[in-house]
Amino acid sequence: MIHFPPWKIALAVIVCLLGVIYALPNLLSEQTAARLPGWLPHKQLVLGLDLQGGSHLLLEVDTDSVLKDRLNSLVDGVRTTLRKDRSVQYTGLALDRDAVVFRLNDPAKIDPVSKAIREDEPDAEIATDGPAFRIGFRKAELDAKRRSAIEQSIEIVRRRIDEMGTREPIIQRQGESRILVQLPGVKDPERVKDILGRTAKLTFRFVDEETSLEDAKAGRIPPSSELLKYEERGGAGSEIVVRRRIMVSGENLTNARASYDEYSRPAVSFKFDSVGARRFGEATRDNVGKLFAIVLDNKVISAPRIQTAILGGSGIITGSFTTQQAQDLALLLNAGALPAPLKIIEERSVGPELGADSIQAGVYSCIVGLVLVVLYMVGAYGLFGLFANVALILNLVMIIGVLSVLGATLTLPGIAGILLTLGMAVDANVLVNERIREETRAGRSPLAAIDIGYTRAWATIIDSNLTTIIKMVLLYSFGSGSVKGFAVTITIGILTSMFTAILVVRMIMVGWIRQRRTKLLPV
Repeated sequence: MIHFPPWKIALAVIVCLLGVIYALPNLLSEQTAARLPGWLPHKQLVLGLDLQGGSHLLLEVDTDSVLKDRLNSLVDGVRTTLRKDRSVQYTGLALDRDAVVFRLNDPAKIDPVSKAIREDEPDAEIATDGPAFRIGFRKAELDAKRRSAIEQSIEIVRRRIDEMGTREPIIQRQGESRILVQLPGVKDPERVKDILGRTAKLTFRFVDEETSLEDAKAGRIPPSSELLKYEERGGAGSEIVVRRRIMVSGENLTNARASYDEYSRPAVSFKFDSVGARRFGEATRDNVGKLFAIVLDNKVISAPRIQTAILGGSGIITGSFTTQQAQDLALLLNAGALPAPLKIIEERSVGPELGADSIQAGVYSCIVGLVLVVLYMVGAYGLFGLFANVALILNLVMIIGVLSVLGATLTLPGIAGILLTLGMAVDANVLVNERIREETRAGRSPLAAIDIGYTRAWATIIDSNLTTIIKMVLLYSFGSGSVKGFAVTITIGILTSMFTAILVVRMIMVGWIRQRRTKLLPV
């Protein structure tokens, strides 16, 4: 196997050149790299949170509120079902922990009422004790609701972050009900917290103009209405009475964008889908002259009076907005409402100065490690050690090139992985050179010593690197965040080091011997 066909030599040269070409953009500024011709690589390593600064948030999904909303919806559904038959009389309709309870006045109505509720609420579980009803959900149904809420929350958090234009965020589930969010390079963490922490449930309802604010504050408010904070009027204690019935919800929105009203004040324009447009058109057509409340997260942000029917499926939300608030609201509406509130249970901010120090320390560590390895290899193996050093530098360049192609995020553990790889990369060369030295002492010719040295060292090289790769696969499978980055960096480093140590260095050695026709190896 001492002969190298031309195609193998060409393949090795091409792979090495590609590694250099893909690594070169990292020596340029981001703006300069972006201006490179389209046929040239321009991807750069993305620095992680610990290297360029940013925000780290650990969010918890309040799944209990999802179940509570579902039970409240069940209460309304049961009430609607019971009211369909005017002969049905009942008392005590309310929530009791995780179930809806009520009592029929006429026991003869038990079977008809049970049948009607099963038809309207097929997912509910009904238990009766005489005329007393207890209606709830199966545990499997509740667990599925929790899982769905968490998965939806992760997707909506991702959409909101993407709408903000954050580059290379890390968004992943952690534990049963938590979401880890890492945002490298974020300069305004307070805005991020505000956007992620808002549920953004938008509803359109009518104002209850028949119930006075004084009666509502005194507790004299009908079951079909509720008292909500009114933000447009401003000031502490500003409230308004709103009907509970939702005419149109934010789920029917297809597009929202920041704009300006006729008085050049910041506003949000929106457009409904076909279902929402029909409902919105019917609601405004049949209620001209009434106040229409726009409710966001149980707060009324605007309550304009309907002047005419709005049949086009589009409208505008006005209020006491700044330009930034209008943009954020449009972002939230486009991303969708969270199925459950998110609580921030852990928050860390990393300044860019700390990240710069980390990069500097990492670069210095790599340089010092590289110099020490280079000196050792030259001192121990002479010219063959110098060949190994060429491969070592090429290996470092290829690692950076591969990471750039993959769009990987480089973190401080990733730099540690590169530093560790520098030491591990020469392991194969040490094994091979020691074998070659032994064969030379046994009287082998130079080419035979190299051939046998590589052949006998091959099994040991594969064994040591394969066990390391298995460990890195386990780290990647069970780790998270920067631990995965460390595992990826080490794995790439092992693969590139095997390529450079086993193929590239061997080609250089054989080429040097055939050119010099030496009978004594410099090892």
